[in-house]
Amino acid sequence: MTETSYRIHGATGDWEVVIGLEVHAQVVSQAKLFSGAATAFGAEPNSQVSLVDAAMPGMLPVPNKECIRQAVRTGLAINAQINRWSRFDRKNYFYADLPQGYQISQLYHPLVGEGELTIDADEKAGIPADKSIGIERIHVEQDAGKLMHDQHPTRSYVDLNRSGVALMEIVSRPDMRSPAEAGAYLRKLRSILRYVGSCDGNMEEGSMRADVNVSVRKPGEEFGTRTETKNVNSVRFVMQAIEYEAQRQVDVLEDGGRIVQETRLFNPDTGTTRSMRSKEDAHDYRYFPDPDLLPLELDEAFIEACRTSLPELPDAKRRRYVEVLGLSDYNAATLTAEAETARWFEALLAEGARIQKKSEGEVAKASANWLLSELYGALNRLGKSLEDSPVDPARGAELLALVADGTISGTIAKQVFEIMLETGEPAGKIVEEKGLKQTSDTGAIEAAVAKVLADNADKVAAYKGGKEALFGFFVGQTMKAMQGKANPGIVNELLKKALG
Repeated sequence: MTETSYRIHGATGDWEVVIGLEVHAQVVSQAKLFSGAATAFGAEPNSQVSLVDAAMPGMLPVPNKECIRQAVRTGLAINAQINRWSRFDRKNYFYADLPQGYQISQLYHPLVGEGELTIDADEKAGIPADKSIGIERIHVEQDAGKLMHDQHPTRSYVDLNRSGVALMEIVSRPDMRSPAEAGAYLRKLRSILRYVGSCDGNMEEGSMRADVNVSVRKPGEEFGTRTETKNVNSVRFVMQAIEYEAQRQVDVLEDGGRIVQETRLFNPDTGTTRSMRSKEDAHDYRYFPDPDLLPLELDEAFIEACRTSLPELPDAKRRRYVEVLGLSDYNAATLTAEAETARWFEALLAEGARIQKKSEGEVAKASANWLLSELYGALNRLGKSLEDSPVDPARGAELLALVADGTISGTIAKQVFEIMLETGEPAGKIVEEKGLKQTSDTGAIEAAVAKVLADNADKVAAYKGGKEALFGFFVGQTMKAMQGKANPGIVNELLKKALG
């Protein structure tokens, strides 16, 4: 395992940061973990609450098979041990948004055991090499409700729509040593969850959030006392919370104080953490097996069905893009970072290969370059995401095919693309209606070349005197004279002939 060089420099020397993350990921399912109530985001308060969720007397939980399936698929995606036998436990505590007075979770026998996730090298971020982060477990549990304090000046309300929603708690080992590593881990985990389809990863909607465990120590010493900062809901905030909390702990220790094991909250407005309560241990929750639920027993057929349902995952897809499609490491990594980008690219690739009657490998580089430069640039300018793109993969492939077969030049393609963004019309129609087809008429191009050279006799003399860089100038002037419609290959050929 490659260690980062990230250190906090204190008066007594360097300190190392030790980080572990507990990620709560909402399972994608139509119903809750133990009831048939809906799980749609943004519904009216208390409109998605069954009698089970509200803890009415006599109501018994029934496990949702889809939630279990999604958790197993997630475990398989991180090469984790799938436990054939697991059990639900009751975690007992009182809070106003927990109607049962306990949360059904899995402490002693989780559904998924040890796995790992590899974060990628990033020299700029201070991650010198790929690094494996251990994952201790994934257990399935139900979410609590939500307290609403801003609806009335003197009262608080409870919304139980989230009560009983299925969560996967993905617990890492304390293997991260910098905010950058924690950020890379969280981004990679979110990417995998989205590829698998087990969680949408929308941190701003609360469907993925992280509890951040931080401690500091002198390099090589035993782990220090850790604090847990709860419910941080963005990658950037996780990194900020780590930076602040690690520095705070170093300041306390160097002032002769001691770190108290506690739960803290992060304030995104100030970038600071504050104490919420002392950290409870497992025995404080009086865990015991849930008497209303039988243990989960999985057979090999169910696990194999989960395995075969997995898509090509980001690391494998990136390798294929490099080794089979011939893309650069950078382009392959960018295209596979998010499942939606990879799906869009592959649709563009398939349509481009069909139109041009070529293999996907033959059209891959041009497709990748156009998507990452032209399309992304336009979407950033318009403030749109790939999902909202005014140009879909089929129309993008048509535009690229027109360039590839010489119908239009790259310069004209940029003009056509701008019109496509504004009107939504297909590239072929725009080219036809506006008369933008590229000309290979050698007579017209020869006339343009002759005029350019005649108008720039001094530069012709300089070119023949050894200033060969002027050739690009002549190409540019000829293309300008032809309003960008001349075939660049023929322009180059005729200019070379004319210039001797």
